[in-house]
Order: sequence, then C-alpha cells, then structure tokens
Amino acid sequence: MKMNIAILPGDGIGPEIVSQALQVTEAVCKKFGHDLTYKHALVGACAIEQTGNPYPDETHELCMQSDAVLFGAIGDPKYDNNPSAKVRPEQGLLGMRKKLGLYANIRPVTTFETLIHKSPLRTDIVTGTDLMCIRELTGGIYFGRPQGRSEDNNVAFDSCVYSREEIKRIVELAYKYARQRKKKVTIVDKANVLCTSRLWREVAQEIEKQNPDITTEYMFVDNAAMQLIQWPNRFDVIVTENMFGDILTDEASVITGSLGMLPSASIGLHTSVFEPIHGSYPQAAGKDIANPIATILSAALMFEYAFGLMDEGRVIRTAVDESIKAGVVTEDIASGDKSYKTSEVGKWIKEYILNK
Repeated sequence: MKMNIAILPGDGIGPEIVSQALQVTEAVCKKFGHDLTYKHALVGACAIEQTGNPYPDETHELCMQSDAVLFGAIGDPKYDNNPSAKVRPEQGLLGMRKKLGLYANIRPVTTFETLIHKSPLRTDIVTGTDLMCIRELTGGIYFGRPQGRSEDNNVAFDSCVYSREEIKRIVELAYKYARQRKKKVTIVDKANVLCTSRLWREVAQEIEKQNPDITTEYMFVDNAAMQLIQWPNRFDVIVTENMFGDILTDEASVITGSLGMLPSASIGLHTSVFEPIHGSYPQAAGKDIANPIATILSAALMFEYAFGLMDEGRVIRTAVDESIKAGVVTEDIASGDKSYKTSEVGKWIKEYILNK
C-alpha cells in the first residue's frame, strides 16, 4: 500500500517523540512491504517564529494532500506567560482541527499490566480498565462567538454554541464504536444547568431510540469525573462536548500511571490527525528523556484508522508491550534506578518489530 503522511513535530518534546514514532512507522512499512512517503511541516510556536502563523497555509495544504497526519505537541512558555499575546501556538491546533473538519477526538484508555503499580489508584480499581472517550472537537466554548472583553477590560466572556448537526454526528459515531466494543454508551453533559447540554441530551435521546441494542446512560459531568476515578471499569464508550471532553480525558489518562502512554486519533471530514494526548513538556525538550510510547501508539492508531491495517497496528502494540515487560522505558514509568532515553526506547521497539 502507498502511504503519504504529513509529519508535524511541533514544539517542545514534539520533534523527539515524533522522530521515534516515525522510525517505528518506517519499520512496520518495511516489514509489511508498504510504500511510505512523508514530508515535514511547521505548526505551533516554531511556526509563529518562522512565519508569524501557528498553522501556515503551506502546512494546511500538505495536510490536505496527505493520507494522514502524525503530530507531536504544541506550546511554549514564552506564550503561556504572556496573557496579552495576540498569536498563540494553541491557535494552530484549533485552526488545524477547524480547517480539517476534525470533529471527533478518540482516546482509548487501557491499562498495562506491568504498569498498574504506577497508577495513583488502587490496583483493584484500575485492573482491566478498557474504555474509549469520544470528544467533540470543533464546537462548544473553545470556538463559540461572541468572545472577548468589555471596553473597560474588566469583564471577559466566552460563548458555548452547538448545533443539532454537530451533536448528531458525534453521538452517532459513539454508537458505531460501542457496537464494536461492549455495547454501552455514556452521554456526559450538564443538562441541569446548560442550554447546550439540554440540546445534547435531546439529540442523544433521539439517536438512542435508533439503537435499542446499545445500553445508554446519561451522566452529569461532575458525576462522571467522580465515577471515572471510583469505577473506571463501569465505562465503555463516553461521548461528550469539547471542554468536558478535554478535562475528562486528561483525568482518565492518569489511570494508566502516565500521560506519556495514551494515544489519540482526531477524525472528521478530511485528513485524520494522530497524536499523543500530552503537551509539549518544554522542561524536557532536547534532553532525550520524554516518553515516546503515546506517540508510537498513535502511529498504531494511524495504521488502523487511516489505512485499515489492523495487523500493523497490532504489531506496534505488541512491541510496546514487550518493551515495557523488558523494562525498556523512560524515567516516568521506570521501576528502580534503571531507565532509558527517548531514543533508546524508540530504537528498541523499532528493532523488535524488524526482528520478529
């Protein structure tokens, strides 16, 4: 198969972790005989520095012309510490999602048997956790207008806006994935307070009637946040709006013991984007200590979701599992004094794939 990929390393540790995922991708393509081509492009703070735009037109054109996008992370303290900055790296990510029509972010949350002791939760709580969070990406308060400040600069306001169609397509996607899993959907909202959430629940109830074989439950977001920690095993597919999903998925990520372990796929109208759920971790940039596994597992999702190559994705997951069992991991999940560099972990996984 011919595979044409856009590589967007971004900021901070992005170039280091994407480099390892790209090595693994090349190894898988070599093993299975795929024809891989790729090209790098700028996004985030590095794009601002060179072009003044966090998501340049050239980057967007490359994404549109590619079969998939492998993305690292964006963000820089220079902008985080400047509340008056008019252009920010994060605008590049939001712009990419909007222009590519990436309305759904899919985040699988699973535990690794050899890493359960790293979770802040008790072993009996997290063992066997296997859930999927589906977050709406292009609507809600992050994109709602009007947005701004009053003339005297003493009042700020944001608007949370959703259309019936935006809700319908994401909820239908949740039922699609639930049918392939344990056939349970949890709709998370705040319908007792927010008008947008009441529309979410209204639309979801209509779709529920069309899927009688799927168990459906409705849960307020504060209750969902609590139950994710108390009983993560009770969930199968969680679907929710943009801001709620942003918060809940980061909360769910600690179940595994490290933010550096969880991949994600953003899918929608055009080219899909595959990325780790963590940020740019600027304190670690250039030190070769960041955990590349979430990005490597994002490459596994890329093979599966963008190309339908399930065996290739499975090979990557097996190699990751074996690296963890062998203790070839970075310092964030290492046991004892022995840990490996980012590049060493990537090399081990690559060589395991090529030699098995």
